[in-house]
Amino acid sequence: MNTLLILLSLIFTPPAKSIYDFSFKTIDGKELKLSKFKGKKILIVNTASKCGYTPQYEELEKLSKQYGKNVVLIGFPAGNFGGQELATNAEIQDFCKKNFGVTFLLSEKVSVKGDDMNPLFKYLTTAANPDFTGDINWNFEKFLINEKGELVHRFRSKVKPLSEEITKNF
Repeated sequence: MNTLLILLSLIFTPPAKSIYDFSFKTIDGKELKLSKFKGKKILIVNTASKCGYTPQYEELEKLSKQYGKNVVLIGFPAGNFGGQELATNAEIQDFCKKNFGVTFLLSEKVSVKGDDMNPLFKYLTTAANPDFTGDINWNFEKFLINEKGELVHRFRSKVKPLSEEITKNF
């Protein structure tokens, strides 16, 4: 029955034209429309609490504080790669706050790959951009959206949040 409902929703749901067609639930359960951020850049990162790249949370927080007037940073915790994310939203939020002082937006735990992939990530992994399209390879991949809601850059996990490759865009 669930498979049928998913198929029907895919058939009858018009394709997204912009990032602003999406919303997400914050880690504390509030619905938030990405259209709220029209006119600002958005950096979307799929995160995980038990990954070799997890220390990037520190740079993400610094980036958020340093460039927050120009860019909205949103972390999307996901356990798709080796189950490297904690089990509950409360555990994730507590971990991020205690270990890295995270104050930027976090979504509830989502899937960024596979049959249960979050629709936002289906859009992001297929949207045209000058870098590349296709599946996310690991935790801490980054998607940069411009002020018009267009995906303008995509960065693999190894690109550090405060690298010039990213910050030159702010």
